Amino acid sequence: MTAGVGSFESFEGPFDGTSDPSAEVLAEAAAAFGLLASSARLHLVWALAQGESDVSGLAERVGGALPAISQHLAKLKLAGLVRSRREGRRVVYLVDDPDVVTIVRLMVGQLADRRSGAGAGAGAGRLRGLGA
Repeated sequence: MTAGVGSFESFEGPFDGTSDPSAEVLAEAAAAFGLLASSARLHLVWALAQGESDVSGLAERVGGALPAISQHLAKLKLAGLVRSRREGRRVVYLVDDPDVVTIVRLMVGQLADRRSGAGAGAGAGRLRGLGA
């Protein structure tokens, strides 16, 4: 393929928003969005964006069973979206990427505003039925 003409391989250097990102970057972004497509995992990231917590606290906050919450956290940790550390016998989780917090807060905030009437109108409910 000719450089600069529809070629992902042509992108080199820092992403400036005008060039197409590499195939690797797009695949990584799709994987991260895929993990956040689960409402349970999205809720966990939302909760951890507010502050670190252990599995029990997260299960109580998001309303899930401990094994399910642990499994979701393992997936988020494997993807590098959250990390954990030991505090005695407890394992405490926290968001490992502040940019993910920004994206989650922006998306959830926008949708919450639409539902509360701040953005009601033509755009309200646009995402329903898209299989997300």
